[in-house]
Amino acid sequence: MTATAPAAQAAPPGAKDVTAVLFNWNFDSIARECTQRLGPAGYGYVQVSPPQEQIQGNQWWTNYQPVSYQINSRLGNRAQFENMVSTCRNAGVGVVVDAVINHMTAGSGTGTGGSSYTKYDYPAAPYSDWDFHSCRRDIGDNYGDRYNVQNCELVGLADLDTGKDYVRGRIADYLNDLLSLGVAGFRIDAVKHIPAADLANIRSRLSDPGVYWKQEAIFGAGEAISPDEYRATGDVQEFRYGRDLKRVFENESLAYLRNYGEGWGYMPSNGTAVFVDNHDTERNGSTLNYNSGANYTLANVFMLAWPYGAPDVHSGYEFSNHDAGPPNNGNVNACWQDGWKCQHAWPEIESMVEFRNVSRGQAVTNWWDNGNDAIAFGRGSRAYVAINHESGSLTHTFQTSLAAGTYCDVQSGRSLTVDGSGRFTATLGGNTAVALHTGARTCDGGGAPGPGAVPAAGASFSVDARTQRGESGHVAGRAVLNGVRHI
Repeated sequence: MTATAPAAQAAPPGAKDVTAVLFNWNFDSIARECTQRLGPAGYGYVQVSPPQEQIQGNQWWTNYQPVSYQINSRLGNRAQFENMVSTCRNAGVGVVVDAVINHMTAGSGTGTGGSSYTKYDYPAAPYSDWDFHSCRRDIGDNYGDRYNVQNCELVGLADLDTGKDYVRGRIADYLNDLLSLGVAGFRIDAVKHIPAADLANIRSRLSDPGVYWKQEAIFGAGEAISPDEYRATGDVQEFRYGRDLKRVFENESLAYLRNYGEGWGYMPSNGTAVFVDNHDTERNGSTLNYNSGANYTLANVFMLAWPYGAPDVHSGYEFSNHDAGPPNNGNVNACWQDGWKCQHAWPEIESMVEFRNVSRGQAVTNWWDNGNDAIAFGRGSRAYVAINHESGSLTHTFQTSLAAGTYCDVQSGRSLTVDGSGRFTATLGGNTAVALHTGARTCDGGGAPGPGAVPAAGASFSVDARTQRGESGHVAGRAVLNGVRHI
């Protein structure tokens, strides 16, 4: 087998590059959401939590300790998974699987599918002691040593020796099994702990070696391993994107975002995946999260409007401690109930998915800012967004490249008129936005904000981003990483 992988995909294949990450939703709930909301809203992909047999427990991180490659987790069995993939595909939504291939578990017991295991012996995988690296110490905080990071144990988890042909073959068999069920791609967990050459070899063994391949490689200044090493293997997640958005929205000026992306020293947009938050960062405080109010909502609006990378919209649940697992064991009866936050369905965020699809391929035009926390920009002749992150209201005449006519502000569901010179005047309340695009010319029927969205009370032309539909007002405590998951 060759160890050379195909060129990295620039973004999930197809015209719709937004992924809804339904963290710890069970398979039946995801299938229903694909049909009822994700497909109609224009999401191209849904990312599902690791589906393989895993250790038992209520904590969220049990998903990241595999016992075997059987599809039999607390989120559902093989038949439910296959039904979910088929249902989502029929709704126009591809399934991206969070694949855990670096390690197995940190202990012993019986998995969610009934398989027994010990730390270095997994009869149902099957793996035995020989299939793991000989370094049995924890990586700890020493990320300056390449050998330590890629051969020793991540928070005590048995580290698979992906340099061995047998291990590569077993991992490829697992991924090929998922491909046979129709999945659209993978998010590869913890790749900094796997040599890029090993990943390339594994990918070359797939039945579709060109399948979408997104990799979690966390940037750390001065570390021995750089996320750039994995760009030849597939797309790479840019963790600095979410970290810096938190700093800008909380403490700095939105005007600084004028050259966000490569201009900030990030990886090239082509082949990069971005997010405002994910399941790790919302818990460790390095990014914004659902408790961040308007900062969080408007950061997502900006991400979906700004043409850098392929965006993931995280959608999780309330947690009062770091380890808290999903409500109802992952069953979502309805959004905004039982602690499910459903950020992907917040009207201000959901309505921007179509905005992104319509503006795809268009450069930023007509940038405007007030030198502080109010910005606006267009996406060629197809779309225009204005964000007022000031505490008070803003009235301004915005210059766009839109054709004259009536448009629906998808943030509020109200009509705006663009004149023959491409200008419109609007008043935005503090912490609100206006978003226009050529796919929403009227506000009745198809022009309204996303499926089922109800405009919230806001300023003259936009939604008040400080309150969310269905929000209970509960504020959970922010816990720090306790060493159970990778960093």
